[in-house]
Amino acid sequence: MRGLWAKHPRVWLGAALGLAFLLATAGALFAGISAGTTRAGAVVASPTPSATPVRPAPSALPPATRLRTCSVAAAAADPHLGTLAAHVVNTSTGEVLFDRDGATPHTTASVLKLLTAAAAVNVLGVGAQLSTRVMDGVTPGTIVLVGGGDPTLATTPGSFYVGAPLVSDLAAAAMTRYSTLHPGVPVTDVVLDASMWDANDSWDPSWDESERAAGYQPFITALMVDGDRADPTASESPRGDDPIARAGRAFADAASLGPVTFSRGTAAGGTVLAEVKSQPVGTLIGQMLLTSDNTLAEMLARVVSVTAGKHGTSGSLATVIPATLKGLGLADADRITVRDGSGESELNAVPTTFVTELLVKIAAREHDLGVIYDGMPVGGQTGDLYDRFSGPNASAAGAVVAKPGWGDTQRSLAGIVHAADGTTLAFAFYGMGDAISFNTRRALDTLTTGVFSCGDNLSNN
Repeated sequence: MRGLWAKHPRVWLGAALGLAFLLATAGALFAGISAGTTRAGAVVASPTPSATPVRPAPSALPPATRLRTCSVAAAAADPHLGTLAAHVVNTSTGEVLFDRDGATPHTTASVLKLLTAAAAVNVLGVGAQLSTRVMDGVTPGTIVLVGGGDPTLATTPGSFYVGAPLVSDLAAAAMTRYSTLHPGVPVTDVVLDASMWDANDSWDPSWDESERAAGYQPFITALMVDGDRADPTASESPRGDDPIARAGRAFADAASLGPVTFSRGTAAGGTVLAEVKSQPVGTLIGQMLLTSDNTLAEMLARVVSVTAGKHGTSGSLATVIPATLKGLGLADADRITVRDGSGESELNAVPTTFVTELLVKIAAREHDLGVIYDGMPVGGQTGDLYDRFSGPNASAAGAVVAKPGWGDTQRSLAGIVHAADGTTLAFAFYGMGDAISFNTRRALDTLTTGVFSCGDNLSNN
């Protein structure tokens, strides 16, 4: 360094002076910034240093969703499906695999019976039974036949409702007890009590009147026999104009009563002469779902309303059933519209997302809802699906447990698929519009078979 200084003194001196000048200038500059000047030379206070901001910790990242490659887009585009609403979820993970307008409420057809069944399980319990009783009247010679909402009370052991209680058993027990209480006094008056709910509130105006003659729906009264069928052994049989009167005549015939006068009224306490009970609600749900029995569906819905303190009115179903389902943990129950218990009304409106949410609970057998799974038809094997999932769709036979529905402008199918890859999926499909025909059944089966084949690799495209 000494040698370099000695050799170039002027260069080093100039550099030193330049460095000193820069330092002095920088000091003045920073001093000016610290003091701060504005227009007209006003001095402003230097800002107080703030604390270093703390960057928020990132929230946990959602798990990665793998790319799914199995498509049912072609089946979903089948013109026989009309306007499609659809939703498919993995019952184990809750992941949505497929959706077409799933969040929009639409009319359901008989898929609504799944909601009625769930409400019955929750409010009545799977072991509850529906009673029909005979009461002693206020005067000797009078008895009262009291309906308890059981449409299965049967006039024949060959009833459509397998295992149903028999009118003959009720009559025999009642007359034995009556004779003990009133020896030698014949029964001359039979009071028919259907007051569990208003007997005049028996038909929803949104139902087609032809449903009675076609054999699909009776007047909904708390007292009836054989579901008010003309043929007690048939699923579809013409229904009458007065189920209460038919029940009264059936009892009088079974009791071998002489000439009697029938009247309408209510039991005023007194002695129970006899009582018969339906099969447990869990069994009735299976009978309802397997063949889509509208009578059982409507009667169960009304009994749910009565038990919930809403008097069994048809209008109460709009609030009773959603409230009951909300009690099962179905948060979106406020978004559904329930007009009846059977799905006959086109004024029912339920999103497919809600149906699959319920089906997830059914598959998990929560809250005793497993009886609904046990009662649903199996594709290609039982109930209303016994003749479906054949031909090109036979691969899914036995793997689809579902409730079908149909109406003039809709076909629906909702249930559980045990997919080929071992995954369990819940699905709900509605095909709607003027394009709906008998061919829509096959289109729904084809779409469901596609879901079966794809399993958890189902792509939402």
